[in-house]
Amino acid sequence: MKARVKWLDHMSFVGESGSGHSVVMDGSPDHGGRNLGIRPMEMVLIGLGGCTAFDVALMLQKSRQNVVDIEVLLDSERSTEVPAVFTHIRVHFVVSGIGLSEKQVARAVSLSAEKYCSASKMLEKSAEITHSHEIVEVGHTA
Repeated sequence: MKARVKWLDHMSFVGESGSGHSVVMDGSPDHGGRNLGIRPMEMVLIGLGGCTAFDVALMLQKSRQNVVDIEVLLDSERSTEVPAVFTHIRVHFVVSGIGLSEKQVARAVSLSAEKYCSASKMLEKSAEITHSHEIVEVGHTA
């Protein structure tokens, strides 16, 4: 896996993935940025959410759960000292679907957290990561 980050100006950068996608990152105005894009540490948090959401979606599809939507809500705290690493991250899944199995959803979240999510495994070295979930039953589609 490769990536490239190129400075644009001020505190703005463009990140380019090896798969050909780009994202703009920028700093806050108090750090010389112009608030034109996402902050780098926000990218790390979003990466964690995407990594674990991918795992959970894949496992629920393989277990033939009728999933309509998956949302991952992340809340974090960072150290007040430099480097300002994450110290606590809360990962909350909202899984919507028809007749979802509580056992299957809980298992998918647990397996992602404990075994499959690479981002979780890296970040848990500095942060306490907690996981929770809720299931939202949606009406049957006609």
